[in-house]
Amino acid sequence: MCGWALENAARRAGARCIAGLDEVGRGPMFGPVVAAAVIFPERRRLRGLTDSKQLTEKQRNEFDAAIRECAVAWAIAAVDVETIDRINIRRASLLAMRMAVERLTMGAGSLAPDYLLIDGCDTIEWPCAQQAVVGGDARSISIAAASVLAKVHRDRVLVELDAVYPGYGLARHKGYCSQEHLEALRRLGPTPLHRKSYMPVAQRMLEFPPTMDLREVLK
Repeated sequence: MCGWALENAARRAGARCIAGLDEVGRGPMFGPVVAAAVIFPERRRLRGLTDSKQLTEKQRNEFDAAIRECAVAWAIAAVDVETIDRINIRRASLLAMRMAVERLTMGAGSLAPDYLLIDGCDTIEWPCAQQAVVGGDARSISIAAASVLAKVHRDRVLVELDAVYPGYGLARHKGYCSQEHLEALRRLGPTPLHRKSYMPVAQRMLEFPPTMDLREVLK
């Protein structure tokens, strides 16, 4: 059950400012990986909040607004495709989460968390106590909130990019390796925002003439 057990345990151990972290976009072959960090007031309830993958788009958008309103602090960060290809998606995901925590500590009203709850198997480079939690977005309210903010933000970015790169169906599949996306990749070739280190894109780059103008293909 998604609740406060992990946060409560951290508080019993002495933590006072707990941030939940999650990332979205490790699997897609297009676009950035996005992470969010959320600090909630103690025992703040948002009934029904859980892992963003278990929510409908409408529910995610509603929770996104509610989280932004009631959180003590929140931040979102993204790591671009070029960096993903250069350092690999795992390291890029950890970098995005570290950047999100950094943004919590910047500007007016900034907060420095003294405990991090992180979805997954890894901790990040940050000087405070941390706990990596497999399936944390379905167990911790703070992590679930971070997953919603990251998911909604990335989905909105992909909808905007759908107009920049028409023909790929980005607004529908959000850059994941759907059949529609794979067929479009075979037909149109990769864009500058496709992850060249991902096998379907790398294979298509070997086949797609690098001098071909994408605008000519889309006519």
